[in-house]
Amino acid sequence: MKGLSVYLSEPLTPQFEEWIGRMRALGFTSLFTSLHIPEDDSSVYTERLKHLGAMAKRHGLELFADIAPTSLEALGKTWDDAHTLVEWGVTGLRVDYGVTPKQVADLSKRMTVALNASTLTAGELEAMKREGLVVAHVEAWHNFYPRPETGLDRTWFDEKNAWLKRQGIRVQAFIPGDGTLRGPIYERLPTLEDHRHLSPFACFLDLASTVDRILVGDPGLSEATESQFAAYTDGVVVLYAKADVALDLVSEDVHTNRLDPARDVVRSVESRAYGRPGHRMLTPRNSTARPLGTITIDNVDYGRYAGEMQVTKADLPADARVNVIGRVIERDRSLVQAIGPGTRFRIEWS
Repeated sequence: MKGLSVYLSEPLTPQFEEWIGRMRALGFTSLFTSLHIPEDDSSVYTERLKHLGAMAKRHGLELFADIAPTSLEALGKTWDDAHTLVEWGVTGLRVDYGVTPKQVADLSKRMTVALNASTLTAGELEAMKREGLVVAHVEAWHNFYPRPETGLDRTWFDEKNAWLKRQGIRVQAFIPGDGTLRGPIYERLPTLEDHRHLSPFACFLDLASTVDRILVGDPGLSEATESQFAAYTDGVVVLYAKADVALDLVSEDVHTNRLDPARDVVRSVESRAYGRPGHRMLTPRNSTARPLGTITIDNVDYGRYAGEMQVTKADLPADARVNVIGRVIERDRSLVQAIGPGTRFRIEWS
């Protein structure tokens, strides 16, 4: 499952709802919002939360709210009747501090409850279970980290998630956005520090097989990233790349990695047709070193391999039989490792 973050400091415009509808069509099925409400804005936040909840209902989206005791009070609620937020379109609450094991357990009988994945202990979980916690309605959510260098360590993250999964609890994590960023630091909002400077789509694929829910922490995505998610709904991985040669020599066709995947390169099944008689036979040119993410075409000196397009998965030396035609942009290079056997991919050049 994947979703988006919405911050209620700004009004919800018709243009925003149009974007939400577009992202819903791309498979984004949940929304997250924070309800740490300033005292002087409580009435505004209440109306905006109701508006967001109605919007979520219209588009068939789950809506999770990060909430604290003071937030509940500002909304005219207590922990005893927090579940009535379902009437506003809120389907789950992320709770952290100021709530007892019994209150969490009681909430889990009425709606989805998200606990803090990073701080949850075995003792706390056991106490909630004794109070009747419905584990099937519980998720564990990691935080996002606005300050550079403070995102989670990968090894610790994986170990914590493995423990949570053994308890039967679904796990959530944030990936950064690359459109409108959230202040005041504007350094993106990942859970993992490894993800801070990668493309959101690369981060999504990195986590897709390891966590159950992935949310974009920042409030916006670029058009280029939206295009990557759109292509992925058709099973195609889009790589953005810079060309080193005239663009009439390169193709934006959809390619397929071979079913017998190579260790060092992604090999396009379709590209070998370029080297057949009557098709373009490439003369040797630009045969330079091939660092990870380099895109190449074998030239005529490679015989029957002439025309084969590859993307390097490792740093490789220059080869006079291999022409370098471009390279995947830095933030997308981790995507190369996501192209497995039979994966369809397309290179978009600039």
